[in-house]
Amino acid sequence: MREMQTQRINDEITDTILVCEHEEIVTVGPRARNDGIQPPEDYPSSPVDRGGGLTWHGPGQLVIYPIIKWDLEGESNVKAVIAILEQWVINSLEQLGVNGRRDERMQGVWVGDNKICSIGLSFLRWTSRHGLTVNCNTPPGRVETVSGCGLGQDTTTSLSSLGYDITTEMVLDSLIGNTDALSRVLSN
Repeated sequence: MREMQTQRINDEITDTILVCEHEEIVTVGPRARNDGIQPPEDYPSSPVDRGGGLTWHGPGQLVIYPIIKWDLEGESNVKAVIAILEQWVINSLEQLGVNGRRDERMQGVWVGDNKICSIGLSFLRWTSRHGLTVNCNTPPGRVETVSGCGLGQDTTTSLSSLGYDITTEMVLDSLIGNTDALSRVLSN
């Protein structure tokens, strides 16, 4: 990601979105390290340099890394960029019959009182790396056990745990088809 971020800064590549699904791992951001927060002992973990605390990654979770130079009107600060990504996810979930929303407790996308999408970016010269996750059909009880970004257990969950029969492929197709928020990237 760092190499691609540098390539984007130097205009060697266009805005790019990487999409993947990781094996199970909990990434430990600087906030978690500074506060002494550790993942549960039976979870593999790795330190990362994006903002935030703990983030669970694993099967059934869509991971999106936007390598984007945020230099258009309305992209002048981190909060504005996060809002663009949140709205992209909210609009895409709505097309699948899911009422996603923002919550004052923390950035990301929420369904009811549960967080199903986390966003953690790192910027260099207004070009992002790291990204966002959407918990679609994760293994029961795995993401819920991690106190994601300091929210406490059982706050972060998946769409399947909330009763939705939605796969990662369905969410990805909806995101790709929803060009309102990110047409600058998806048209390339």
